[in-house]
Amino acid sequence: MADPAPEELAPPPSLFKLGSVLFWIGVFSFGGGLSGWIHRQVVHRYRWMTNDDFLSGIALAQIVPGANVTNLCVYVGYRIRGAWGATMSLFALMSGPTILCVFVAILYHYVQDYPVLHACVDGVAAAAVGLNIRLGIIGTQRIQRMRRIAPMIAMVATFVSVGVMEWPLVPVVLIIAPLSVAAVWPRKGGGAAHA
Repeated sequence: MADPAPEELAPPPSLFKLGSVLFWIGVFSFGGGLSGWIHRQVVHRYRWMTNDDFLSGIALAQIVPGANVTNLCVYVGYRIRGAWGATMSLFALMSGPTILCVFVAILYHYVQDYPVLHACVDGVAAAAVGLNIRLGIIGTQRIQRMRRIAPMIAMVATFVSVGVMEWPLVPVVLIIAPLSVAAVWPRKGGGAAHA
């Protein structure tokens, strides 16, 4: 699906509408996959952000302390409606799951021995993994469109280091992120480096 151009973006929603969308994402996102679902809603369905802006938020959310999805939620809310948008987004996303977790924890004791429960959880987790893979493919396509080798090398190096070699994420990011930024930092000659 094509990324909406900035001039094609929808006007910013009301705080209630923004909160409502993120509330239902939080309530129905069992097993993870929140980033993929937030992307689908705010970029493709409602056209509140561009794909590039959202992917920048994903990168930022993953390098600052805290849970990635809450960081992303604050970023999305801030970009769409400022500080009040960030506050509303975080509250809306977290309130539904918090209430549900309390009730599920109470009920789980009574239904934990039923095999159908485990089958349902496995199915939902598989769908969440699929959403995250889709988001990874979108990020890869963006890097390919940039036609720069440095971001591709950084992406592959991170994947191999963390995913294959199972090295700790923080040292890998502390080494690869500055090198990646330096490789694409604009040079004095004008324009970004084409590394």
